[in-house]
Amino acid sequence: MEIRLQKILANAGVASRRKSEELIAEGRVTVNGIVITELGAKAKTKDKIEVDGVPVGRAPRKKTYIMLHKPEGVVTTVADQFDRPTVMDYLPADRRLFPVGRLDYETSGLIFLTNDGDWANALTHPKSEIRKTYIAEIKGEPTEAELKKFREGIKLTEKDSQSNKKNSRKTAPAEIEILRTKIPTTKVRITIHEGRNRQVRRMCDAIGHPVKSLKRVSIGDVKLGDLPQGKWRHLTEGEKSNLTQEGAV
Repeated sequence: MEIRLQKILANAGVASRRKSEELIAEGRVTVNGIVITELGAKAKTKDKIEVDGVPVGRAPRKKTYIMLHKPEGVVTTVADQFDRPTVMDYLPADRRLFPVGRLDYETSGLIFLTNDGDWANALTHPKSEIRKTYIAEIKGEPTEAELKKFREGIKLTEKDSQSNKKNSRKTAPAEIEILRTKIPTTKVRITIHEGRNRQVRRMCDAIGHPVKSLKRVSIGDVKLGDLPQGKWRHLTEGEKSNLTQEGAV
């Protein structure tokens, strides 16, 4: 029986389906020694599949779901070509997991890691609208008009990965609440329902109040709480299933 290659990689805990598609498109996946770049390609369970020359294991594995308090100055990838610290450096060496979604280099806070490709796909699918809440320290003090603009959505310029063309697209309505003003900065709570690249930072830039520091404190109903920076814990069964239901597409 033939199965889509990206699904095989996701089920083996290599990466999420979307990230597996990127690995294929980049020519990093081989099947029986042949480089595969076609996203619709399929393979058989008996085929020899490798990613960057490393064989992909097929043995059934226990599904694992954890949350990590990512520090600043850490990339949300399994490996980094510039040898920067990654989220994997904070897990036991025998854990073959991948991050769900992303959290940029300068941002700290909550990130999930798993080896369940279907679960990761449900959470990161473009139609998924899981709430993500951040605490930000921004420059200056936003006016009511600026807060209203933020809440109604802001046009951000995106680059199409296929055509390489740029286009402007408005963000979905977001929530922003002032927690404390201590000039020259203001502390705010921000909640978004999308996962666009560096979205919170770009939205704050657009209203003229750049982010000085940013921390993600919750995803859906899962809160970072008092989990120390650089530490992780397993998600409870309730947390895992609630996230899947909220991100169902």
